[in-house]
Amino acid sequence: MSLAPWRSAIAHALHRNRSLVYARYLQLATVQANGRPANRTLVFRGFLEDTNQLKFITDVRSAKVDQIQQQPWAEVCWYFPNTREQFRMTGCLTLVSGDADRDLQLARIAIWQELSDAARLQFAWPHPGKPRVETPEAFAPPAPEPVQPVPNFCLLLLDPVEVDHLELRGEPQNRWLYRRDDQQDWSSQTINP
Repeated sequence: MSLAPWRSAIAHALHRNRSLVYARYLQLATVQANGRPANRTLVFRGFLEDTNQLKFITDVRSAKVDQIQQQPWAEVCWYFPNTREQFRMTGCLTLVSGDADRDLQLARIAIWQELSDAARLQFAWPHPGKPRVETPEAFAPPAPEPVQPVPNFCLLLLDPVEVDHLELRGEPQNRWLYRRDDQQDWSSQTINP
């Protein structure tokens, strides 16, 4: 599989913004059952090996999981402050839980093992989005096993079909639209900002 033409622009933006820890944060928009949008910030965890799919993590108990199961189409918006670039990526989301096929299961395990102890610990906390548990020990559980993910840990993949890249520097600004067709080939077009 060849890398999509927008991948080099993302790599360049990540490199030029590497001094900003929050440059790896982006916003993911999904659709709730009532048709309203839901938006949240996620941490970009790299690309799934030999694909153009972006990796994130989530808790299967979170509201976004139900939204994705009802409607897998989503969009991320990613802004890089140092280079003043925005990437909007539209695509389908895939949830990789403990019952995934072997290759995806290996990717899920690998990303679990890459997490910090503090990040893994959050998956042992009480159910996200439910009324606050007031006992302090609920948020100080035993550390999860660092080799094998807990059952509620999920790898989340975004498989883009359209990428809108806007450079906010320059007069006029520059903008490109990348689209993937049914044969998995990417096209690129320069468009008005």
